[in-house]
Amino acid sequence: MFQRLKALYPLFIANILMAGVLVWKFSTLPPQIPLFYSLPLGEDQLGDTWIIIIVPLMMNIIFILNQFIVKRYFQDNELIKNLSYYLNLFVMVSFTLIFIKIVFLVA
Repeated sequence: MFQRLKALYPLFIANILMAGVLVWKFSTLPPQIPLFYSLPLGEDQLGDTWIIIIVPLMMNIIFILNQFIVKRYFQDNELIKNLSYYLNLFVMVSFTLIFIKIVFLVA
């Protein structure tokens, strides 16, 4: 039981941290923020402020998809379970840091 919840605690912490930063800095965010760094410099990189919600949504979708794949196909393989756990931690930390960097960069 607790083994299953082991990966959820960092997810809750990452979600709470991102929500807290967004609530704290939302009033100082400009109407458009740079989100699309793969596009050429200028107006193409800008997106509306509410689109910042894509970052935590993508983090949660990747986490859930990864957990589903491991539970569905690799139930007995401890190596894959451990790799999946550390991959999820990496995804959570990187998405949280990217989110915080974007918010503090423009606010």
